[in-house]
Amino acid sequence: MKYFILFFISVFLSTSCSDPVFTPKPRGYPKVVYPKKEYQKFAADYCHFTFEYPKYAVIEKDTSFFDEQPADPCWFNVYIPDFDCRLYCSYAPITGQASIDELKRDAFRMTEWHNKKATYIEDQPFRKANNVQGVLFEVEGPVASQVQFFLTDTLEQEHFLRCALYFNTQARPDSLAPVYQFVREDVDRMIASFSWNG
Repeated sequence: MKYFILFFISVFLSTSCSDPVFTPKPRGYPKVVYPKKEYQKFAADYCHFTFEYPKYAVIEKDTSFFDEQPADPCWFNVYIPDFDCRLYCSYAPITGQASIDELKRDAFRMTEWHNKKATYIEDQPFRKANNVQGVLFEVEGPVASQVQFFLTDTLEQEHFLRCALYFNTQARPDSLAPVYQFVREDVDRMIASFSWNG
């Protein structure tokens, strides 16, 4: 009996003193709760167009641009608080000072600025039946803005709107991808429902 107790104590001590074995857990990301897709109409008296934007978003009118007034009253952001992202929108009337070619050149230049970190930039021109044409830029890689676009009218060429989507977080395309895809559907809805007034 004495040997049995000694054997039991020695087995207990030898197993309790060994290093524990840890197994790493897979990387996890916070759970994202997506709001229900519902849309409302943007029809502000300070802009020359309408479009649909999500009900979970807020329109923020820009009142300053580098401590000055914006170039036009129709500068605004579509802010989505659930994802802390903004679609920055700036409107410019096409005049002698700002020709359509200059505005398009600026839009391409601002998108190409992301070439420092982008792995690929695709520009997709489009034309809609209701006097709307533009270019959608998709930027791949660890960049600040993965989607940008501009819209103009095809007939009179009096209006120009440029928009860029930014998330208020570090650019990590893999972890941000599901949220980006969700918001990207809202950007597509905005473009599809976009219409110039008059």
